Amino acid sequence: MNPFTLEGRHVRLEPLGEQHVDGLAAASAGDPALYQWSPVPRGEAEVRRYIDTAIGLNKVGSAVPFAIIRLSDGEVVGSTRFWNLEHWLWPPGHALNGAHAVDACEIGYTWLARSAIRTAINTEAKLLMLSHAFETWRALRVCLHTDARNLRSRAAMERLGASYEGTLRAHRLAADFTARDSLRFSFLAEEWPAIKQRLENHVNRE
Repeated sequence: MNPFTLEGRHVRLEPLGEQHVDGLAAASAGDPALYQWSPVPRGEAEVRRYIDTAIGLNKVGSAVPFAIIRLSDGEVVGSTRFWNLEHWLWPPGHALNGAHAVDACEIGYTWLARSAIRTAINTEAKLLMLSHAFETWRALRVCLHTDARNLRSRAAMERLGASYEGTLRAHRLAADFTARDSLRFSFLAEEWPAIKQRLENHVNRE
């Protein structure tokens, strides 16, 4: 899928690339406990591998990765991506055959520098991504997962208005290299107008 840029008042999401190596390495430096439950690249070598993997997934059509840029100072403050892009097999002649660029997807691999946490950046980034998913791709569903132990991430998803769907046991490899339980949250297309208003209100307050 061709890369694209999303921009709001506080943040710009631009296609992840080699030009972001130094910025991402700086963004993830500092207290490692901040990323206890998230797979965040540390140092230049890890960041380069992280970017190369993300670009590879984009080339095969399974992800759209971004660098998160804070507009107030132009700093790289993290990364996020669309991934698990789903294209459902609507039968020929069905009203929904070819109706959606993407039928469903996940937003994940989201992490922020400490300076960007508890600011409008994460909320506006989600607003931009969900707007694209539901209004441009016309997706029917967007889901998010987090390590069951990551209480900060869970609280953020609930604050955004995502619906909790359940816990997936031994779902994915965790940042501490154990089989983690994941909490699943989702947004649906029919919920989007109300969710959009909620997110816009949060961004305005933040």
